Amino acid sequence: MPNEQGRHTRAIHAGFDPEEHRGAVSVPIYQSSTFAFPSAEEGAARFAGRSSGLIYTRLGNPTVQALEECVAALENGCGAVATATGMGAVSTVLLALLRHGDHVVSTRPVYGATHRLIENRLSRLGVSSTFIPSTANPSEWKRALRHETRLIFIETPANPTLDLVDIAEASAIAHAAGIPLVVDNTFAGPHLQRPLELGADIVVHSMTKSLNGHSDVIAGIVVTRERPVLQAVRETASTFGMTIDPHQAWLVLRGIRTLGMRVERAQANAMALAQWLEQHPQVAWLRYPGLRSHPQHDLATRQMSGPGSIIAFELRGGADAGRMMMNAMTLITLAVSLGGVDSLIEHPASMTHTGLTESEQRADGVTPGLVRLAVGCEDFEDLRTDLDQALQRCEVVSALSDAR
Repeated sequence: MPNEQGRHTRAIHAGFDPEEHRGAVSVPIYQSSTFAFPSAEEGAARFAGRSSGLIYTRLGNPTVQALEECVAALENGCGAVATATGMGAVSTVLLALLRHGDHVVSTRPVYGATHRLIENRLSRLGVSSTFIPSTANPSEWKRALRHETRLIFIETPANPTLDLVDIAEASAIAHAAGIPLVVDNTFAGPHLQRPLELGADIVVHSMTKSLNGHSDVIAGIVVTRERPVLQAVRETASTFGMTIDPHQAWLVLRGIRTLGMRVERAQANAMALAQWLEQHPQVAWLRYPGLRSHPQHDLATRQMSGPGSIIAFELRGGADAGRMMMNAMTLITLAVSLGGVDSLIEHPASMTHTGLTESEQRADGVTPGLVRLAVGCEDFEDLRTDLDQALQRCEVVSALSDAR
C-alpha cells in the first residue's frame, strides 16, 4: 500500500486485495486451525522456510495477515505481528529482545501491568530495570543507561497522567547507545501519532482500544521498522502462543475501517469537554495535551496529529469527590479501558494502577484523586450534561475539603 495515500484511505484498504479472496470486499474469517499441503514436498518446504505457504493458524492465517499488513501500513513499518492481547504484544517484544543479565530503561508512568511486568516478572528472569520520569532530560536518560542496557521502553502519552516523551529525542539517545527504542502508542494510535516516522524501532498497541474501537475485543500488535526484528518477534509470539485468533483479527479489521472517523469525533468531544472542565469550579486541575495549560503542549503539537480523547483531572474535593462523581454518572460508564465509541471513566489509583505501591503511584504522578476520562463519540451536550449533574453532587464534599 503506497504511503502517499491518506490515513483514512489506508485504514479502509491497506492489507487487503479482494482478488486474493474470491472477490470478497470484506476480509473473510479463515476459521481453520490447520491448512492442507498440496504435496508432502510442499509441506516439508513450508516447515523448512523455503515456501511461504500456510501451515497452522498459530504460525499464520490469512485473516490475521490482512490485519498485520493493515496496521503495519498505518504505522509505516516493515511488518507486524498481531497478538491475543495488548500485554501479549508488550511481553512478546520484551521476551524477544531481552535475556538474563540484560537491563531495560523505561519511562514512568506506564500502564500498570507493563510496570509490573518489567519490574517484577522480568527480574525473575535475571533482567534488571530502571524507571525514569517521562519528562526526564537527556542527562537523566544517559545516567540511567548501563553497559548491559538492551532497550528503552516508553509510553506516550503516558497512562494515566498524559505526560509526553519526546520520541525523536528518545530515539537519538537509544541509537547513540546502539539499542532499540520501543514505543507503546496505544493512547494516541496511528491516526494521531506514528513513532517509527520519528525514529522509533518498534511500536506496540493494545488493539483493544482505538484500533478496534467498540469495547468488544481484546487484542494487541507489534510493528517494527526492520525485518530481522520482526522475525524475532514473530518467532517469540508463535513459540509462547501469544498469537491472535482469526475471529478476533476480523473484528479488529472491521473496527479499523472507521478508525479516523471515530478518533476525530471523540477527539473533538474531548477538546470541548477539557475546555469546559478546566473552567469548572469543582475541578482542581486538568491535564489534556490539546490545551495550552498542558506543560508539554508544544511537544504534543510537534509530534502528534491531534491530542487524542483522554482527559486526566482531579476535583477540589479529592478522592472522595471523585468517587462521588463517578458513582453519579448516568451516561458515561464507570469502567476501565479507552478508545471506544462509548465514554468511560475510572479511578487509576484504585483500578488500573492498583498493583503499584502508594510510593510508586506518587512517583508516577498517580494521585489519590486522579480521574481518567476516556471520551467517546456520543453527542457533546449529552456528555457535558452528565458530567455537570455529577459534579453538582460533589459541591458539599468540596466545601468540607476547603473547610479542612
